[in-house]
Amino acid sequence: MAASSFLLLLLPWLVTASHSPPACKIRITSKGLDLVKQEGLRFVEQELQNITMSDLHGKEGQFHYNISQVKVMDLQLAFSDLYFQPQQHLVFNINNASISLRFRRQLLYWFFYDIGSINASADGVHIYTVLQLAKDEAGRLKISNMTCNASIARMHAGFSGTLRKVYEFLSTFIVTGMRFLLSQQICPSLEHASLVLLNSVLDTVPVRNYVDEHIGIDYSLLRDPVVSTDTLDLDFKGMFFPRARENQELENHAVEPVIKETERMVYVAFSEYFFDSAMHAYFQAGVLAIELQGEKVPKDLEVLLRATFFGTIFMLSPTVDAPLRLVLQVSAPPRCIIKPSGTSVSVSAFLNISLVPPGRPAVQLSSMAMETKLSAKVFLQGKALRVQLDLRRFRIYSKQSALESLALFSLQAPLKTLLQLTIMPIINERTKKGVQIPLPEGMDFTKEVVTNHAGFLTVGADLHFSKGLREVIEKYRPAPTTPTYPSSWPADPSMDPHQL
Repeated sequence: MAASSFLLLLLPWLVTASHSPPACKIRITSKGLDLVKQEGLRFVEQELQNITMSDLHGKEGQFHYNISQVKVMDLQLAFSDLYFQPQQHLVFNINNASISLRFRRQLLYWFFYDIGSINASADGVHIYTVLQLAKDEAGRLKISNMTCNASIARMHAGFSGTLRKVYEFLSTFIVTGMRFLLSQQICPSLEHASLVLLNSVLDTVPVRNYVDEHIGIDYSLLRDPVVSTDTLDLDFKGMFFPRARENQELENHAVEPVIKETERMVYVAFSEYFFDSAMHAYFQAGVLAIELQGEKVPKDLEVLLRATFFGTIFMLSPTVDAPLRLVLQVSAPPRCIIKPSGTSVSVSAFLNISLVPPGRPAVQLSSMAMETKLSAKVFLQGKALRVQLDLRRFRIYSKQSALESLALFSLQAPLKTLLQLTIMPIINERTKKGVQIPLPEGMDFTKEVVTNHAGFLTVGADLHFSKGLREVIEKYRPAPTTPTYPSSWPADPSMDPHQL
C-alpha cells in the first residue's frame, strides 16, 4: 500500500520529466494549408494523368474485342478541399470531378476488322483520402498511413467508324468494365503518391545536420504532430551540438514557446534555449576566441596600450619594441535573454595583453576581465534564421587588483571601439549564413514579422513554393529500374482472333 502511494506521488513528476520542452515550434494554419492545397492539387492531377490500366478484352458470340492503351487526356478537379482533422490527420476530398479518357479499340467480327480510338469521360468522380501524420523513428514528420475511397457515378463513351453500331451494342459492357478498372486504379495511384512520393519530399526536411565545420543542430520531432480544426503544431528539439561531441545533451530549462496566433500562414517560435545551445556548442568547440598580433592590432590602440603599460614595458627593456598580442577569449557560454522589449546576449570574457619578443617567451602585461551585453536582431530570410549582433554595453576590470582596474579605465573607450570595428564584424560574418528552418525543399518564407515575448520569440510569415512538388520529387527520385511506358502507339495487331 505504501509503495503504491509512493508511485502515485511520483507520477506527476514522471509525466513532467518525460515531457521534454521544445526549443522550436512550428504552426501551420488553415491559410497555409490553402496554399499547400493549390500545389497539392496540381500534383494530384499529374499523378492521375499517369494512371495506367490493363487491357480489356473478350468475346461476345462472333465478336472479338480489345480495349488497350488507355490514356487520361484531361481532368477537372474544381471541387476539392484540403483540411485538418484532429488529432493527426489531413483530409483531401474531391467531389464531382471529371476525367476524360482516350483508348484504342480493336474489333473482329467474322471477316470484318475495325481499329480506331474511343473517347470516354468519367463524371461524378468522388475521391476521399485521409492522411495520417506521425513522427518516425528518426524524428521526422511522415505520412504514416492513408485511407482512400474512390467512386465514379457515370461513364460515357463515344464510338465512330464502320462498326460503330456494333460498339454501341457492346457499350454497356465495355463502359462498365472501364469504369470498374478506372475506379480501382485511383486509390493505388494516390497511395503511392502519398506514402512514397510525398514522403520523399518530407525527407528533405533537415532533422540532424551540420551548420558549419564546428556545430550541428538537432531538429528531430519530440512527439507526433498535434492537429486541430485550424492548425498543425510541430514540436522540435531545436538543440545545437558541437561536432566533436555529437551525443552531448544540454538540458532545457527555458520557457516553452507558446503560439496563439492563426492570422499568418505559418508561425515559428524559438525559446532562449535554442540560442543558448548554439552558443554553448560553439563554446564547447573552442572557437569563441580571437587573437590579434602585430600589425593586426589597431595602431591607435597599440599606442595607448604601450602608454598605459609604459612602466612595465620599460622594466622589460630591451623588449620595448616587441610586438603586442591581444587574446580575447570567452570564459563561459554566452546567455541569451529574450524580453518583449528585445533580445540580448550576455558575454563574459577575458583579454590577455602580452609582448611577444622574437625568439623569446611571451611576456604578459595584463589579464583583464570583460563583461559585455550585445543586442541581437533576429530575422528570417528565405529559410535561414539569422542574427545580427551589436555591442550595447562594455566593462573591463583587472583580475589582479582594484588599483589596476582604475588604471584600465582609460582603455574602456578604445577597447570598445576595437570590439565594434574589429571583432563584431568577424562575429557577424560567422552568423551571416544563419541556420535553416525545418521546412521541405522548395518551400520558403515571405513577409516575415518577428515578435518578442517573455523567454521566446515568434516569426509570423507567409509561404510560397520556390519549387513545385514534382520538381523536388524528380530531383530525389531513384533511377528507374523497370522499363518505362512506350511513348508511341505499338504496331497494329494481327487479325488472328486468338491474338485479340
